[in-house]
Amino acid sequence: MRLLRLLRLFLTIAFLASISASFAQEPPAFDVKAHYTKYEYRIPMRDGVKLFTSVYVPKDTSQSYPFLVTRTPYGVAPYGEDQYRKHLGPSEDFARAGYIFVFQDVRGRYQSEGEFIEMRPHIDHPQGSQTDESTDMYDTVEWLLKHVPNNNGKVGIWGISYGGFFTSASIIGSHTAIKAASPEAPMTDEFRGDDVYHGGAFMLNGNYEFYSAFFRQRANGLEFPPDPWPDYPYGTTDGYEYFLQHGPDLTTLAATIKNPWFDANYQHNTYDEYWQSRDVSQHMHGIKCAVLTVGGWFDAEDLAGPFRTYHAIEKDNPGIANTLVVGPWVHGGWAFAEGKSLGRVPFNSATGEFYREHVIFPFFEHYLKGKSDPQLPEAYVFETGSNAWRQYSSWPPQNIQQRTFYLHGNGKLSFEPPAANEAQYDEYVSDPAHPVPYTAYATLDVPQEYMLSDQRFASKRPDVLTYVSEPLTEDITIAGPVSPKLHVSTSGTDSDFDVKLIDVYPADYDKSLGDVDETHKDVPMPREKMGGYQQLVRGEPMRARFRNSLSKPEAMTPNQITPLNFTMPDVNHTFRRGHRIMIQIQSSWFPLTDLNPQKFIDTTKAKSSDFVKATERVYHSPQAASGIVVGVLPQP
Repeated sequence: MRLLRLLRLFLTIAFLASISASFAQEPPAFDVKAHYTKYEYRIPMRDGVKLFTSVYVPKDTSQSYPFLVTRTPYGVAPYGEDQYRKHLGPSEDFARAGYIFVFQDVRGRYQSEGEFIEMRPHIDHPQGSQTDESTDMYDTVEWLLKHVPNNNGKVGIWGISYGGFFTSASIIGSHTAIKAASPEAPMTDEFRGDDVYHGGAFMLNGNYEFYSAFFRQRANGLEFPPDPWPDYPYGTTDGYEYFLQHGPDLTTLAATIKNPWFDANYQHNTYDEYWQSRDVSQHMHGIKCAVLTVGGWFDAEDLAGPFRTYHAIEKDNPGIANTLVVGPWVHGGWAFAEGKSLGRVPFNSATGEFYREHVIFPFFEHYLKGKSDPQLPEAYVFETGSNAWRQYSSWPPQNIQQRTFYLHGNGKLSFEPPAANEAQYDEYVSDPAHPVPYTAYATLDVPQEYMLSDQRFASKRPDVLTYVSEPLTEDITIAGPVSPKLHVSTSGTDSDFDVKLIDVYPADYDKSLGDVDETHKDVPMPREKMGGYQQLVRGEPMRARFRNSLSKPEAMTPNQITPLNFTMPDVNHTFRRGHRIMIQIQSSWFPLTDLNPQKFIDTTKAKSSDFVKATERVYHSPQAASGIVVGVLPQP
């Protein structure tokens, strides 16, 4: 999942770079070994545990340098002081500019001692030899300042995904030497919208992919990274087929990979103490450094984390520089890719290159070296649809107006509430034996392209409700969270209601994509015209049992109209004049999420026979109106 996709992205970009270099007269890649000396240390923590740490020090000693730290559970390979990494920082500019680069195996991983705990809970007031990620970073900084010569006394830290979590956790009650931090796609609250659960639904495909191939608990002793990275033998290229054949029983499915971390994730299927204690956003206080939180609009793993992290830091740390950056990127895509396109959707500029050159590099240069202030805004976000960078003094923008896209009985969508003479509801039958897929093509992993892929395949299914507006007479730009407010019923005692917000291109739209998908080349993306394309803007599941509380699920009363209100992750998208706005509602999104038995039963104990058909209704009468609330920006 997280690491495997980043590794594939690394390899793809490296391959393309090597091919282009053979045809273009470009300067050779930066030679790390020629400019840096590598040291390996085992740094002692306050409880005696030693953390393995690789340090790359510039050979040029004519000036002092700041530290730039990355803490990771994925290994700091290559190991050995004569073995060098090819890349050191967020971009090659960092290696050329000169930093003391620090890479650390976190506690209990690879060459570091101690016990590894998934998203180790933070201790607000550690006593004596008590440790968490914050104390480990504090002790690391103390040791580095004293033992690595020629440093300027300033420290920065950055990381992506799990590295983003370690960045966030490391700056709580931060050491005064830490001057800048960039948590990027930070895992923040895995039950509330990050890797493991969305709306109470288990993210089946992604978790199975990740834990079947990687991130297993070690038995005894230290470990080295596997080579090559393992892949689970599915025996098919079609994940939909694979999971359907194995059946919806998660216990039986879990037995095929035998990973206790996967078991813990699916067995803790409510927002219990296990998850609550791991929500690092509840502890983001005592931060003394500038923070640059980064996310991608199409991040299939940690889309919610950047927003939750940014808001927590903003709330509990007044006065510090706190910037949110969100671009049209997949998980970690801002660090490696050009960012010109995703799937068949172009963004009209190299957004990744722009970020690396104009945002992340000047951010660290300013706070760690005293270079000119890049004058970053509070929120620096890319507006999809119009394909433009926007700057705001807050996120969401202060001038948004709350509007509701109402569902109507004739399959229409508008800002007008339903009338009394319309049909009262629409219904469909949800069958767990024939769930709605989340892609139109066969795939084993989670292609992040699905987050903006064409939804015409779903529109044709009888178990998907579709509501669409008239062609827009002017642009409509929405910003901030998307909030469905529905009235629903089910013939069962529980069901999922998956809501999708879609941008429908005009039938005569004549633009075609000149660049193929740069981040997922195993998915066929023909260079076709985009007329009629139904681009997913945002989609999110909601398990109805969690409608009132993620911690205390409640059964649905069969066939009783019930309010279902929830919040989907933020967007910043312009629906262009001539386009139409579409809402789709369905009760499965397979195998992106696990199947709902459609009756109120503990899913960890559900057997295949417990999964039954249910008739779902979505109401749109004046007394039980359904719609999607969005924040609309006024047009200039």
